Amino acid sequence: MEEQRIQLNVRITKEVYEKLDEIVEYYQENTKVGRIYKGDVLMDIIEKSYEVMEKQKSRQR
Repeated sequence: MEEQRIQLNVRITKEVYEKLDEIVEYYQENTKVGRIYKGDVLMDIIEKSYEVMEKQKSRQR
């Protein structure tokens, strides 16, 4: 089953863009799945952040 994807257009600072490039490079060097794209890295970061948020929310209850 193919994942449905939505295009997200955002404006970020040059500094944040350079950090994203560095993170993508790090992922590329440290994973064995082939080519890594900025969108894949952003999805991974968001998913991990969401998991952390959910754990923190459940602890607060």
